[in-house]
Amino acid sequence: MEDTVRFDARVLYLSQDPACIRRQLAGESISLAEAGPLRDDVSTDEITPVTVMLVYDERLGRYPYVGFKAGDEMPFGENAVKQGGFAVTVAGKRYGKGSSRESSPLAELSAGIRLIVAQSFERIYQQNCDNIGILTTTDFSVLDRIAAGEAIPMSVFLAGRDELTQRIIRAGGLLNYSRLQQWPAPRKRAADERAEAAAPRTLVQKIIERHLHPASDRAQIGEGVFIAADYRFSHDYFTGMSAHLMHRAFGKPAPLVDPEHIVAFQDHLVLAAQSVPHVRDGLLPGVANLAQGHQAFARDYPVRVHGALPGEPGSEGICHALMAERYALPGQVIVGTDSHTPHSGALGCLAFGAGATEIANSWVTGYVRCKVPQTLRIEVSGRLRPGVTAKDLVLHLLQMETIRSGGAIGVVFEYGGTAVHALSIDERATLTNMVAELGGMTGIVAPDERTVAFLKERRGIDFNLEPWMRSDPGAPYCDVIRIDGERIEPMLARPGDPGNGVPASALSEAVAVDIAYGGSCTAGKRSDFDNYHEVLRWGLEHGLQVAPGTRLYLQFGTLDVRQYCEQRGYLATFEAANVTLVPPGCGSCANCGPGQSTDPGQVTVSAINRNFPGRSGPGRVWLAGPYTVAASALAGKIVSFEQLQRDTATASA
Repeated sequence: MEDTVRFDARVLYLSQDPACIRRQLAGESISLAEAGPLRDDVSTDEITPVTVMLVYDERLGRYPYVGFKAGDEMPFGENAVKQGGFAVTVAGKRYGKGSSRESSPLAELSAGIRLIVAQSFERIYQQNCDNIGILTTTDFSVLDRIAAGEAIPMSVFLAGRDELTQRIIRAGGLLNYSRLQQWPAPRKRAADERAEAAAPRTLVQKIIERHLHPASDRAQIGEGVFIAADYRFSHDYFTGMSAHLMHRAFGKPAPLVDPEHIVAFQDHLVLAAQSVPHVRDGLLPGVANLAQGHQAFARDYPVRVHGALPGEPGSEGICHALMAERYALPGQVIVGTDSHTPHSGALGCLAFGAGATEIANSWVTGYVRCKVPQTLRIEVSGRLRPGVTAKDLVLHLLQMETIRSGGAIGVVFEYGGTAVHALSIDERATLTNMVAELGGMTGIVAPDERTVAFLKERRGIDFNLEPWMRSDPGAPYCDVIRIDGERIEPMLARPGDPGNGVPASALSEAVAVDIAYGGSCTAGKRSDFDNYHEVLRWGLEHGLQVAPGTRLYLQFGTLDVRQYCEQRGYLATFEAANVTLVPPGCGSCANCGPGQSTDPGQVTVSAINRNFPGRSGPGRVWLAGPYTVAASALAGKIVSFEQLQRDTATASA
């Protein structure tokens, strides 16, 4: 790559003002000052909604920003960016938050975007840009230099980046860099007892050091390194893209490293035939195209496969839940093509999401890139109150200003304290899973006796915890957030962003509910179904069913969860309460299955992980915990279980 870069094309400002966007699309060039306030929190759901992610090559260039909201408008149409001749995009804080989909930067690149300027970036999004050759910077002074026609030194786009990332950017992307490197067989390093005695470290630092590429001596915070991955997985949205990139870089067939530890999941698109926009808009052939790419990889290589159910809708399970139920172990490194890969951090492993290019590279090399992260300690004392779950704790964290403003981007959330230790592994998985929404790299809970019991119960494994599997006293935390667990109450997130948190008790207006949805990797686990059942059984005992005009969908995260509910007699309760049961798959959470809204006026209360515009259909999505979702379905309006119990007691007095 040249030492300087010149941008001769137009700059696109992602303004909060839809009129400003329309002026730019009409051909008018404006300045930063004229753009007004820039949009913060532009999500990958807005850059490339799931309904356009049906190709995995340059055809994505037709679609960038078609889901972008300015005010109440969605001003970008198909091919708008390419036809506008834009080369630079400018936005506010936390650009690229949400899903790890590499489709978003690939769509921007394919439409002509070569540089993105933002106040801050989400970790996976920026790393995906690095990997495919889009430049990024938080230095807004480059806009004046571009306007003046200057050639910008590459050093501007390398500032603040670790040495490894700089080399990858200069190479024009990860795969260009990777082809020139030596990749020794991955192996775990023995513990360095002298180093451990000399320098207290976090659990994640220890895991990284045990998986380091031999060319690296130590894992210093902020340093970019390659680490050996114990498991690498993909799902049906990105297997085809990853395989396409791998074959283009390394040939076909490609020489996979340890294919027994590569897992291919068909879970995200298995319910597309029941999805309103996919059927209505003729998108099923595109879904079939993605499925064929996934199935070809699973057929051509000796990898582990979890597929769609034969002869019926659904899958064996959602990838994150199955990784925790079947594969991940404490102390391991798990990487997958999804931002919710940190789910497995509940078992005490380092699990994080990556883009398709990273996964393609890991299949062939056995290694994945990461920047040695800082660790933020979340210390939750006491116990959570009855009716309060891990989801409520996460929604409480999300509404904190330091999190909303991006203060925790790229860090590890290490959860501890008496309240966390009292949680089941399923509940801990909610904490680590939703680090994707908190902006962190991953979440982790140190393994303990509950972890050992989980592995014995779910897998029949007699696992022995090792002394190193915890952070050292005096470990270097970037900060510690202390929370009294008993003060957490049922929480909500208002539509538009998971950070729009408000206690359910503070909701001043009555919000009627059209759809209540419990499921997804975040809320389709055994403990979640225990909570749904507790509320619905109570409702039946008090003469309540799902309210008229409201539909309650409950979706199993895996077949094992469905079997668990069958064995415990939950299905009879669900039937009596008028619940619609949905088989395992991502479904409505990815706007691809039963439970999605179909009209902008509809209101959903949902236990899924995110409520970005368009995430579960065009309606307004409120986030809540399992108890609140089930209680709201019975009431026909958003209400906590505690409030529903009080209201019912008052009415019957």
